[in-house]
Amino acid sequence: MKIVREDRIPTADIAGTGSGTTAPIHPRESNGFDQPSPLFPDDEANQMRDRWDVIQTGFVDEPRRAVEDADGLVASAIRRLAETFAEERAHLEQQWDSGDHVSTEDLRLTLQRYRSFFHRILSI
Repeated sequence: MKIVREDRIPTADIAGTGSGTTAPIHPRESNGFDQPSPLFPDDEANQMRDRWDVIQTGFVDEPRRAVEDADGLVASAIRRLAETFAEERAHLEQQWDSGDHVSTEDLRLTLQRYRSFFHRILSI
């Protein structure tokens, strides 16, 4: 069995050629394996978008305040994102510490979420 770097997948998985060669995975390309999951629940994301719309509209009358509010909104979104990942990690650690079995599927999904988020960070 050939070991493949994590940022490359066998081309057979892409094109079905069975050639055994590898092709790079680019984080912004859809490879069928790494569909980005939403970073926030829909209702929370919609609330943030609504706040952004208000901030953007307010720029005309109060540009400085709009920039300050935008900074606060971005900081809030980053904090919420960090909280979400900390909660997921704490949940897994709690299961491990109590001796509960964490399924490979749960771990696979968690790793996919981390990978998706990591690639998003690198593409910014």
